[in-house]
Amino acid sequence: MPDQHKGGMTEEERKAYEDKKAESKFRNARRKVREAEGEVDELNITAMMDMMTIILVFLLKSYSSSTVSVAISPDLTPPESTANITAQETASVTITQTELTVGDKQILSLENGTVAAQYTDPKSPLVITPLLSVLKDEVKKQKMIAQFNKAVQFEGLLTIIGDKNTAYKLLFSVLATAGQAELASYKFIVLKPG
Repeated sequence: MPDQHKGGMTEEERKAYEDKKAESKFRNARRKVREAEGEVDELNITAMMDMMTIILVFLLKSYSSSTVSVAISPDLTPPESTANITAQETASVTITQTELTVGDKQILSLENGTVAAQYTDPKSPLVITPLLSVLKDEVKKQKMIAQFNKAVQFEGLLTIIGDKNTAYKLLFSVLATAGQAELASYKFIVLKPG
């Protein structure tokens, strides 16, 4: 028969009890140290939900009020106008005196404000081939977004940010190229006077 001690426990049971008690004290002391250092043992789901709601509202508000940003430089000075139409988030083509860009990506350099013949389509000299391929990729991306997000529709809208001294022939070539890429609606970015 096992050796019984005071309290009706065997020596092994008493030792196991003492070990558990010591381990519990160690965990409590460790938890207190972590809490004192600012470490969180449990997550408060209510506070997290409040935080996520605030972030969601902020993102929705900023998305609905976002505008197109234009970096004015010596190569790019948009024309002035008194138009009061707000800019939309669309694909954008920037025409400066020295380059043609889509979004932030430079497509090609311009020579004296014109496109070199090697970058035009021989069958249709108004179409700028590097611009056409990039705009087609942009249209694919917009259509895919519209397919997965029913709140967004593909409108075929393009924003043109052009220097006020851009040659009409170059502007017409950009518009013809955009039309070939299914971007048939255009908006021009202009500056307000003063």
